[in-house]
Amino acid sequence: MKVGAILRAARQRRGFSQEELAHMLHINQSDISKYENDTKEPSISLFQQWTTNTQAQEVFVAYLCGLDGIGMMQNLVDFTTTSIGMIMGGMLF
Repeated sequence: MKVGAILRAARQRRGFSQEELAHMLHINQSDISKYENDTKEPSISLFQQWTTNTQAQEVFVAYLCGLDGIGMMQNLVDFTTTSIGMIMGGMLF
């Protein structure tokens, strides 16, 4: 499963450089680049550490459920759209 774009987005959303995240994860910056470019697949434990350090645990849960990057993003969009619709419709307080 290709998750590089999702990992990159999680890192960038937190404002971390590849070097900063590599330091937090105790790996090389070049490995961060490989993961983000889908030339290397992270282990499940590294994936969990990555999403924890970037505060993107929802990505980890989606990954465990077998959703790919596009599926993850589509589910987030669908959830947000549904929630906004319910709020605007007065169904959610």
